Amino acid sequence: MPIPGIPVLEGKYFATMDFYPIEAPEFNRISKFYENLAQKKLTTTKCKKCGTTPFPPRVVCPECNSDELEWVELADHGKVLNLSEEVAGVPLGFEAPLIHAIIDLGNGLRMLSRIVNCPAGQLKEGDEVKLFVFSIPPMIMDIKEGTKESPRVFFAFEPVKK
Repeated sequence: MPIPGIPVLEGKYFATMDFYPIEAPEFNRISKFYENLAQKKLTTTKCKKCGTTPFPPRVVCPECNSDELEWVELADHGKVLNLSEEVAGVPLGFEAPLIHAIIDLGNGLRMLSRIVNCPAGQLKEGDEVKLFVFSIPPMIMDIKEGTKESPRVFFAFEPVKK
């Protein structure tokens, strides 16, 4: 995640500015989410007791407090319900426009997600978007067996070309 416009920071990656989660199983009880994401599958957990399907995935059901959860695949396409575009004052590490949208994935599931590969002013309410999985800087871990580099991915959505 190079920082454009600040010469001393060009080509540098600072862990303290990492906006993304630690994905390794050693640190994250929902690491299966990231394993699935690396295979371009958007997944979450579903409660076996009450059927609640929250996003993001949980280790305990937010409705009935059960820990009997199973992994389910979500739709990889959705419809934009509402959106915001930030063209000035974008945080370090991001480029303008910074677009976020509330996306309806169907089955009553809505999520807030970043929209990528979209110029400012192009995305409209009602537009269809699709899952976009991208690599982020790897995580370096110091574990008992020695240093381990763990590749990472994250997701956003992008407009479906008409």
